[in-house]
Amino acid sequence: MATTTLQTGSIRALDYRCSAGPADEPFVELHGGFSVSYVRRGSFGYRVRGQSFELVAGSLLIGHPGDEYLCSHAHHGEGDECLSFHLSPEVVDTLAAGPQVWCSGGVPPLPELMVLGELAQAAAEGRSGVALDEAGIWLAARFAEVASGRSRGAPAGAARDRRAVEPALWLDENSHEPIDLESAARQVGLGAFHFLRLFTRALGVTPHQYLVRCRLRRAARLLSEEEHSITDVAFEVGFGDLSNFVRTFHRAAGVSPRAFRRTARGGRRPRALALSRLPPGLRSSS
Repeated sequence: MATTTLQTGSIRALDYRCSAGPADEPFVELHGGFSVSYVRRGSFGYRVRGQSFELVAGSLLIGHPGDEYLCSHAHHGEGDECLSFHLSPEVVDTLAAGPQVWCSGGVPPLPELMVLGELAQAAAEGRSGVALDEAGIWLAARFAEVASGRSRGAPAGAARDRRAVEPALWLDENSHEPIDLESAARQVGLGAFHFLRLFTRALGVTPHQYLVRCRLRRAARLLSEEEHSITDVAFEVGFGDLSNFVRTFHRAAGVSPRAFRRTARGGRRPRALALSRLPPGLRSSS
């Protein structure tokens, strides 16, 4: 069973859950594009291009367009689960890895890839400040580096880093709108991967983290105003779900939006609210 959890023009994320077992006959399937799949649970056999791989939790399954493959299930467990990222050819080109990299088939559990796979899983479950498209591109980029033997490039000069300022201003002005990595990258005419790397290096946070902080800063201002309910604030600043807003605000401020609003309006300061611990954007309503 495959459930699409993210769909943009450059990357698609799917949650795969397979319940096949030893009694089920394997069948040939076809990779429709480039993909990197993180095995988060279970084990299964993967045969592609005449090679066989035994994939376990922490492994990567690599897909190349046009390749036929077969998965076998000799286990007796409760099934296999993968978080899979399907990449557009344009994104793959920006990773600057040779075509042989995408014919790797299976990659064993490697620490530098497993930590990013778990980060992507946390993003898929809403447990991370990193967006799912950001985590997926990071995982794919790191795989390409490891598989091709390349090292991470040296940081570019400050002049180039200043290109991140313009989209940061745009994110701040439009933070109440639905924004993904691809739409932000278009503001400076870059691909999603190059933009993510440039922005993070220049500002020290990912585009999504910066976007959330813009929303939290605006939420803090609105919570100080009498006419705004917490639900109104959540939707006005760009959160599409009230519970997500409450959870994110509490994680950032150390208190709930309701407690923050009471304090902002002159109420007794909750013990948990230490303004010195707040992000800079929440320390002032200016």
